[in-house]
Amino acid sequence: MVTSDRFADTAVLLTGAGSGIGRATALRLVAEGAAVFAVDANEAGLAGTVDGASGPGRIVAYVVDVSDEPAVVAAVDGAVTELGKLDVLVNVAGIHRTTPIERLTVEDLRALFDVNVVGTALFCREALEHLPEGGVIVNTASSSASHGNPFMTAYSATKGAVLAFSLSLASEVIGRGIRVLVVSPGSTTTPLTAGVRLGGLDARYYSRIASPMGAGRPEQIAATIAFAASRDASYLTGVDLRVDGGSHI
Repeated sequence: MVTSDRFADTAVLLTGAGSGIGRATALRLVAEGAAVFAVDANEAGLAGTVDGASGPGRIVAYVVDVSDEPAVVAAVDGAVTELGKLDVLVNVAGIHRTTPIERLTVEDLRALFDVNVVGTALFCREALEHLPEGGVIVNTASSSASHGNPFMTAYSATKGAVLAFSLSLASEVIGRGIRVLVVSPGSTTTPLTAGVRLGGLDARYYSRIASPMGAGRPEQIAATIAFAASRDASYLTGVDLRVDGGSHI
């Protein structure tokens, strides 16, 4: 288990903390001394994350639908009240759907954009009222934001939007001494991707998605998120850190 004091006296608001990459990130940050305000729509998932956390930091769970604007406002206010301040925002919350273009619906588009894009943007907007000089935002996109994958038109569009939003936000707030970075995982073994089905594709399509190093683990992505949010990355902003095991070399 990784332990250090890299995030001692650091207050972090983390979305999507109930499973997968979000849970791994919460555990990593607590192990390194952070006070983490962990949000997710899944109350049971959050409870599992809290139970698994150990280290010099601490964790507080808060149930919220990231696409609900009043709920997001309340969540950020709650984080500041509970932690006493806010130094870092990490957006991991997201949903995934794979749909052949012939079956793509407006409901698919709205659901994906509401969670993946609107949720990310709302938390950024609200957190920026509290982040000090030296504050950090880390948004999670995907390697699908910049590389094509079959049946992922809508999902990829949302992650491309997160990437574009984040790069422009980095430019907007750099004068305030706030860094904004993107972490873009490739294929990662999580509950989110466990339901992804790509049946009927031939080998050349699978090769676009599979990594030469195999599927990533949530802990590997969490390590990159922790780096991006830490002082070790103090000279990085407005960049996309693609963590995909060489799938797009």
